[in-house]
Amino acid sequence: MQVTVNGQTAEFPDGSSIVQLVALADVPPNYLAVEVNEDVIPRDQHDTYVLNEGDQVEVVTLVGGG
Repeated sequence: MQVTVNGQTAEFPDGSSIVQLVALADVPPNYLAVEVNEDVIPRDQHDTYVLNEGDQVEVVTLVGGG
């Protein structure tokens, strides 16, 4: 299925979860926030939230600093 991740269209297996997308996209899993179709998905749902064809996903990594 095609999913847009941070503005780039990519192919993922049907039924992929956010955890699988993050692993396949080689995004560090720590300190990140995920939004699907403009809805923030809580971290405790990342392993059960199933992505669909055409979803718009934004993955944002959090960086500490001052």
